[in-house]
Amino acid sequence: MSSQSETYKTTKSTSNFCGQTRREFIGNIAGGFASLALTGLLSTDGFLESQVFAEDGVTPYQNPLSPKPSHFTPKAKRVIFLFMYGGPSHVDTFDYKPELIRLNDKTVQVKTKGRGGERNKGRIVGPKWEFKQYGESGQWVSGLFPHIATCVDDIAFIKSMTADSPLHGSAMLMMNAGRIISGHPSLGSWVNYGLGSENENLPGYVVMLDRTGGPISGAKNWSSGYMPAVYQGTVFRSEGEPILNLKRSEDVSDSEQRRLLDYLRKYNSTHLSKRTDNTDLAARISSYELAYKMQSAAPEAVDLDSEPEHIKTLYGIDQKETEEYGKKCLLARRLVERGVRFIQVYSGGAHNDDNWDAHGGIERNHNKHAKATDKPIAGLLKDLKQRGLLDETIVVWGGEFGRQPTAEYAKGTGRDHNSYGFTMWIAGGGIKGGISVGETDELGSAAVINPFHVRNLHATILHQLGIDPNRLTYFHGGLDQKLVGVEGAEPIWQAMS
Repeated sequence: MSSQSETYKTTKSTSNFCGQTRREFIGNIAGGFASLALTGLLSTDGFLESQVFAEDGVTPYQNPLSPKPSHFTPKAKRVIFLFMYGGPSHVDTFDYKPELIRLNDKTVQVKTKGRGGERNKGRIVGPKWEFKQYGESGQWVSGLFPHIATCVDDIAFIKSMTADSPLHGSAMLMMNAGRIISGHPSLGSWVNYGLGSENENLPGYVVMLDRTGGPISGAKNWSSGYMPAVYQGTVFRSEGEPILNLKRSEDVSDSEQRRLLDYLRKYNSTHLSKRTDNTDLAARISSYELAYKMQSAAPEAVDLDSEPEHIKTLYGIDQKETEEYGKKCLLARRLVERGVRFIQVYSGGAHNDDNWDAHGGIERNHNKHAKATDKPIAGLLKDLKQRGLLDETIVVWGGEFGRQPTAEYAKGTGRDHNSYGFTMWIAGGGIKGGISVGETDELGSAAVINPFHVRNLHATILHQLGIDPNRLTYFHGGLDQKLVGVEGAEPIWQAMS
């Protein structure tokens, strides 16, 4: 596989808060423009490169989000991660297991591990939706996703995913940042660190949450960890003010605000000229300028009214059940059109049946969330494809883990968590469509053929973006840290075209 993983120069950086803790730094920028997560909104505005120099008067400041060359020819430019928070059941969605139908309601010997601990036997819960084959490739999809089923020839189903934890908090951190503990940069942060941003007026990393709230651990899931805060995600809203506190005060005119920014820039640039290695100070200064640009760019980006009615219908915005997620998917398309590098769109928030965590009953829970997301996701794939954007955009679907083939309780159809084997899918960006990679056992309880870890998924995404996952590093704590860990990880080569 070495020919598919070309060598490139390792990128390193260091973090210096100039005597401040990270908490103190964030606290100091809590007012005004910086009440946004503005240190995560830098892009290639170029004003610091042209005006800020070190004491030698020669060395220019380098914007950390200036576009960087990929390490080899990329297949994709951007990523949309559709995160189904709570853990959708693979055996009820895309991993067809006819043995579960035959054994329904029977107690069998099967090793499982979830929030309730380890068990050696359980009562089988057969799938509650009929599976059918779709597309020229004949991929199996349950009745939960009739719209996504029409897109299977563009999708690679990874049916042997594994993770390190069956608990939401640590599993969420694993899927987002490659570790089960907090404090590490998220996938979107690594992507922007490695490639920079293509947009001068919008964040390079955008997160859209469910209307019921954010996932467990909150902002830790889109944190930049030990990297400068410039790389963290920014929460966007699909209606109203896209970013809270961005709008200029009514008693301040545009010209007054411009004069204030110029005044601040003059003195802040002088202060930075003696501290050119302080990336967080530079991020704070540059954030003011970006915020000014975003006051016009962000509202335009979320102006869904400018879209024709047939596009709104494609995303299901004209229907109550699909309106919210449809708006977020349409906004994701508008953001990738505008060069935003990494976008994460959550389905599910808060607790219980507000997300995909189907402990009480699989039918009620999954009917609700699949109905809300099926048409919008299919609309996104079709819209990207018809605009020629799917070829350069990776779309990822999945949750933090799957669910068990057995019932969690003595009665009912609720399923516990399953990190031993579950399904995720990828489309676009050089991914081979119409295939299934890997397998779980006949009950869907564990991956048995070509098991892939979350790190393999991350490696695949980075590779398609032109980044060698085993060489992209950030120096921290005396080590060259990597998203894929010290042991590294290979991409899922079988899924690549």
